[in-house]
Amino acid sequence: MDASRRSDDEQAARWNGPSGHAWVDLQGVLNGMFRPLEELLVDAVTAEHVASVLDVGCGTGGVTRAVARRVGHCVGIDISGPMIETARAHAEQEGVPASFIQADAQEYAFEAGAFDAVISRFGVMFFSDPVRAFSNLRGTVRDGAGLRCVVWRGPEENPFMTTAERAAAPFLPDLPARQPDQPGQFAFADPERVHRVLAESGWAGIDIQPVDAVCALPEKELVTYFTRLGPLGTVLPGADERTRAEIVEAVRPAFDPFVQGAEVRYTAACWMVSARAAGAKLS
Repeated sequence: MDASRRSDDEQAARWNGPSGHAWVDLQGVLNGMFRPLEELLVDAVTAEHVASVLDVGCGTGGVTRAVARRVGHCVGIDISGPMIETARAHAEQEGVPASFIQADAQEYAFEAGAFDAVISRFGVMFFSDPVRAFSNLRGTVRDGAGLRCVVWRGPEENPFMTTAERAAAPFLPDLPARQPDQPGQFAFADPERVHRVLAESGWAGIDIQPVDAVCALPEKELVTYFTRLGPLGTVLPGADERTRAEIVEAVRPAFDPFVQGAEVRYTAACWMVSARAAGAKLS
């Protein structure tokens, strides 16, 4: 099995397993926390007066539904069965013109030219072959269609996101290290790499701008947040009860700099990546 196939299998297992279920369980917290970035994407795509939008790595569909309310139709795609099932249920309950596909956007056989725009909030950093993935996405939009993705900048600019693993390191020496340019949260931290991937995938007019958004979650949800998500969330379920309690006791105070009363607040350091599908005069 080649490395790319192995990575794809690992991502499918992760997002259809504990990580996917954690995002479902914490969807209210996460949607609220990332609301400022959702609003940026929704406002941007609405301003382009498009009729059909594809949301890549849509998760439980919060952004998909928000875009559908404003645009008229949005399709979300995600590899996670639990999250797609949840997204469909919410769309049906809310009567929103959104639909969902459980599939890997890197490989899915989209209809050619079906969409006027592609968006993603933290959903495009997990592809084993980003050029292949963005080439596939290029094929499903009309010439000149827009692409807008919010991705994380580097870990050094996002200390909140690595607080748990740094504080837990003495207890978990085998905690997997984050690998630059590998599928994961910070895979698109390097703007030069992002530019190269898009240019090789048939996108032009590439623009990558820093975005700093203040995000918040209830302090009462903090322990659940760091024990269910991220690298710590992948290994903590396998720890014995005593070790788990020691880790929580050590990690929770590490977040004190971010706690403001009943809220946890931090700055999400991201890139807003914009491009247009090559093949027509760009506006």
